Amino acid sequence: MDLKIDLSDTYIETDRLLLRLWRPSDLEDFFEYASEEGVGEMAGWRRHYTIRDTEKVLNMFMRHKSDLAICHKSSMKTIGSIGLSSSWANVDEVLKSLKIKDLGFVLSKEYWNMGLMTEALSDLIPYCFETLNMDAITCGHFSDNLKSQRVIEKLDFAFIGEREFNSFPLKRIFSHLKYIKFKKVPVHVGEALGLFEYC
Repeated sequence: MDLKIDLSDTYIETDRLLLRLWRPSDLEDFFEYASEEGVGEMAGWRRHYTIRDTEKVLNMFMRHKSDLAICHKSSMKTIGSIGLSSSWANVDEVLKSLKIKDLGFVLSKEYWNMGLMTEALSDLIPYCFETLNMDAITCGHFSDNLKSQRVIEKLDFAFIGEREFNSFPLKRIFSHLKYIKFKKVPVHVGEALGLFEYC
């Protein structure tokens, strides 16, 4: 079941980060990391070549209110994003009755390998379950994106399977690995997916 969410009132503070709704003032910081080669491509979107490219996406983020900016507390610079979108599980016969969103995330290259995304998601995931009333969260990564794989595995998502992902912006088909994390595994889902011990 695709859950409609509005993150307008979401404000999450971790040791090093703030997660909040996007603002017009984020434009320059957003363009800085979105224009870096190898950042968007890891998530299936083309890098931004002009600030107008970034402005279009920023306006979409602000309109839909389902994406959060990641701000580094030491500089208050916007260094990445986390989004909650429609999930493949919403049409899966076993899972479609549950309230599920798909988690996507991206981080500026300058801040890779510091544990920041794991820190951000470690606080956001309980918020999704407790405040947004979600039953489960899905996420995934391309097979060659080992950085995202490490984050997903650290957060104890269960591997579900692999599928092809056609990225039209990049004109390329990727091998995409799928994962899920439950608030509590329903018995029928655990039986169907073999996740009896997974919570």
